[in-house]
Amino acid sequence: MSLLQELQDRSGNQCELCGAKNELSVYEVPPISTGGVDGSLLACATCIEQIEDADKTEANHWRCLNDSMWSEFSPVKVVAWRMLHRVKKDGWSQDLLDMLYLEGEELRFAEATGEHLDESEKVIHRDVNGAILQAGDNVVLIKDLKVKGSSMIAKQGTAVRRISLDPENAKYIEGKVGSQTIVIVTDYVKKMAEKE
Repeated sequence: MSLLQELQDRSGNQCELCGAKNELSVYEVPPISTGGVDGSLLACATCIEQIEDADKTEANHWRCLNDSMWSEFSPVKVVAWRMLHRVKKDGWSQDLLDMLYLEGEELRFAEATGEHLDESEKVIHRDVNGAILQAGDNVVLIKDLKVKGSSMIAKQGTAVRRISLDPENAKYIEGKVGSQTIVIVTDYVKKMAEKE
């Protein structure tokens, strides 16, 4: 069974956030490297567009979270938590946030993108050229790096896909090189263009 079919079965073939039945697709909740049912949800084009572009967020659209935040599935709760934080200035979402409870692992997942932080509190990760890095981005190593604790050397030009960010240190990101997850200093990476 494909991931799309599993999510359609789980959701009753409707957006797991707003309940829409049209233009549904799989949305992998960042910053994940595994995807799959535990890291994805079925969402409509409207929800996905607003999740991915904060400038397009319409607070009233997200009143639907009043229902979907009670989902038993972690990816749905995580996105609900993030979006409620994004529209917090509208007031009504704070009441929902006060009721929404996430387990420890879910809360770490939800906080991983920094959506809940005020602009002044956010840790900004930048590559060697000053481009802002975000969770889920792809980067290329600009020099050979010795991997601590192993004999492996990550070669210059190696692509590191779907990075995750250290929420406390702007200089550290994590990503997979081969089968190994490593910590990389941002001074040694260049953000890949969308098409690369």
